[in-house]
Amino acid sequence: MCYSAQICAEFGKFEREFGAVMNIQQYVRLFWERRKDRSWQKIPKRVRDVFANPRNDAEREIAAIIAEGDAEEAHALEAELFKQKTRLNNAERSLRTKSTKKAENDRRIATDKIERAQRNLDDLRRKEPLPRDARIFPGQYATVMILQDGKRTVVPMRYQCRLPGWNEVMERKYPGTYNARRDNLEKTWGKLFGYRHGIMVVNAFYENVSRHKMEHRELAPDEQEENVVLEFRPNPPHDMLVACLWSFDERDGLYSFAAITDEPPPEIAAAGHDRCIIPIKREHLDAWLDPDPTNLPALQAILDDRDRPYYEHTALAA
Repeated sequence: MCYSAQICAEFGKFEREFGAVMNIQQYVRLFWERRKDRSWQKIPKRVRDVFANPRNDAEREIAAIIAEGDAEEAHALEAELFKQKTRLNNAERSLRTKSTKKAENDRRIATDKIERAQRNLDDLRRKEPLPRDARIFPGQYATVMILQDGKRTVVPMRYQCRLPGWNEVMERKYPGTYNARRDNLEKTWGKLFGYRHGIMVVNAFYENVSRHKMEHRELAPDEQEENVVLEFRPNPPHDMLVACLWSFDERDGLYSFAAITDEPPPEIAAAGHDRCIIPIKREHLDAWLDPDPTNLPALQAILDDRDRPYYEHTALAA
């Protein structure tokens, strides 16, 4: 399963290359709601940075919301740093007198939380872009292109699809709906396949694999299974138009989506993983975004006639 991807979020690119327009109201709604429910970090930094140089009044409104949200997030992180540094100091003071399990746990937990909060605070304040700013995980928001009112439109969507008729309880019961298996498109995903198609522009994706599978061997006696994160990039490097399905819940205005996955090409299978996203060819973009639900074989043919780069992989440091 594609548990993480490095996306293109720059609206200018969608505008230039695809003639897309922005669903500005949905961006405003997204930023307001993530501020309100204190889930600011569900919006990747690259998605927020799109509005660093606003071009009109609507984008200036969004930029103002982002500035306020960043300030609130910075304040929360500073408060967390103070809390955990106090906890660490108390634990170390206690350990100088007597070694206890509680004090040792407090020192370990506080140290980890200090590192995490400081890293997040540094990222929040950083001006220069880094590749990881565009990396998304399930539950976060990505830029997805769909056909809306007859126009190619960029909409921010949550990377975990809420299937039609589902609620938050169902989402928690089935948390893996950030990917849609191709062999289930006409069953589990039948209310979306042929109806609501989108594209996520991706230049890299990430998978969890078992080290022994990556190394083409069996587990040794008493060896614990070890996870390795692999980064896959197409060679030659290029932006891939990843086939997606999306949903809209009128009850709370949530746009959400899933990337379609299929059996892997040989090089991904050899690296120890059993799924792969499906990048479609540009010549199929219109037919994919405006699907005909009465001709599902034609849509399956688009997925068959996919972009087939060679995927080079790199193991990321733990």
